[in-house]
This record gives sequence, structure tokens and C-alpha cells, in this order.
Amino acid sequence: MSLTAAAKRRYATKAYDPSRTIAQETVDELLELLRHSPSSVNSQPWHFVVASTAQGKAQLAKGAQGNFAYNEPKVLNASHVVLFCARTDMTPEHMTALLDQEERDGRFAKPEARAAQHATRAGYVDLHRYEHKDLPHWMEKQVYLAVGTLLLGAAAAGIDATPMEGFDAKALDQALGLRERGLTSVVMVALGYRSDSDFNAGLPKSRLPKEALFTFL
Repeated sequence: MSLTAAAKRRYATKAYDPSRTIAQETVDELLELLRHSPSSVNSQPWHFVVASTAQGKAQLAKGAQGNFAYNEPKVLNASHVVLFCARTDMTPEHMTALLDQEERDGRFAKPEARAAQHATRAGYVDLHRYEHKDLPHWMEKQVYLAVGTLLLGAAAAGIDATPMEGFDAKALDQALGLRERGLTSVVMVALGYRSDSDFNAGLPKSRLPKEALFTFL
């Protein structure tokens, strides 16, 4: 399947078949794809909570209560659910962990290359921390790059998916102890196979025409 065909195939699945489970090999591939998502200056300000058991999905469903109860069946009936979390701060420890991993992966031919990478990344972090004063928002934007990566990858693998902002992030942060780990929940993505009862599956995809979207210089 071409990437364009995958993009045209995917849609926000509204109902899942609870009897169908994604093969572990496919799950592993999607998680590896997720791990390789792009981020500004390779900041990787994220963490992913993956629920595949009934107990795990029930924990995530704690965020889909009250005004968000319409999302509870998606969480419980999907094969897998991924909770995307953002860091609450770009700490020195995380910055060092990034540098150490880049060094292990052979990205620094010379010691000064490591110093240059740190200076560049720290410069962007300080720009958003002190000048734009939007560091949490900047980190959340990186998380959404990972969301897009997973959605397209799932579609290419023939897996249905639903991105969900409709949940109680505070409740999940507390239930999972995320804030104590320097994390906060941002968005959930359900993964699985559509149910025959999913009304959205038969509706045509709707997008604005290219004439309205592209300016060519």
C-alpha cells in the first residue's frame, strides 16, 4: 500500500471489534516506528504507555468517564491503546541521557561534536523556556509529531486507529502516577480493527481541495 493510499484509507474509527487482536509482530513494528518519530533537535520529550490487557485498558478507561464516556468503549474494545505523554520539563538529566545515547549510536566523530549538539539543543530549550515561555507547549508539539507517525504507520499496516483528546488528563496523571515521573498525558490512540457497527467506516473521507490548501511559489 502506498503512503497516499494509506492516508486515504485511514479514518477515526468509532467502534472496535473486541474479538480481534493485533499480531504481536505488527505491534512491535508499530512501537519501533513510534520510537523513531521525529522531534525538534532530537529532544524526544515523550513517553508512551501501552495497554493491551483488559486490566491495562481499564486503567486508561478511568480517563474516559463523565463528559468523556463516549470514548470508553473505544478504549476497552480496541486491541491496544497508547497513551502519549509529554515531559513536564526538559531536565538536565534528560538532556544528558539524549547526548549519551547519541554518543553510543555513533553520532559524534569528535568530542566537540557532542558539545555542539548540546549547545544547539540547549539553545532551543532556552528559547522556549525563557523567551517564548512556552516550553510545555513546545514539547507537546513534538508529541503530536509522534501521533502522526503512528497513525500513518498503522494505516499502512492495515490497522484501524482513533486519536483521542477527549479524556480527563488530570485523572490519568493521578491514576498512573505520571506527574511524579515528570510526565503528563496528552493524547490517546486506540489501535485495532473496526466493528461492523462503525458508522464512520462507510462515510466518504472529506478534505478541502488542493487549490485551497497549497500555495506554490
